Amino acid sequence: METTLEVLTTGRGRRQAHRDWPDEVKARIVSESLRPGVTVNEVAERHGLKANHLSSWRTLARQGKLTLPAPQDTVEFAAMVVETLTPEPPAAKAVSRAEIVVGPVTIRLEEGASAARIAAIARALATT
Repeated sequence: METTLEVLTTGRGRRQAHRDWPDEVKARIVSESLRPGVTVNEVAERHGLKANHLSSWRTLARQGKLTLPAPQDTVEFAAMVVETLTPEPPAAKAVSRAEIVVGPVTIRLEEGASAARIAAIARALATT
């Protein structure tokens, strides 16, 4: 009577541990990790990466060394008005409108801007 023994391993072989990822694949994975509500750990696990490896690719993308694909989602544009700074006279009625200040730039949103619009503009500023 012959006996057959099968061995299944869960560890990675030496060759898999040092994979060479094409730039297009890196860019697609980085782009996926930048979507709202997604974490680096989730994306890294889904693609068999360590989170710090994916984080280093994200750094390359921020430095312009890795070109990301065009976003698949619809892009929201915000109107921008450039004006010189002049002192505003005291207003009779208080207007509540959101302002986003980034260094010397102040972005004033229209009155009643939704939280989703403010978040979209903040995300756009964070990626530049």
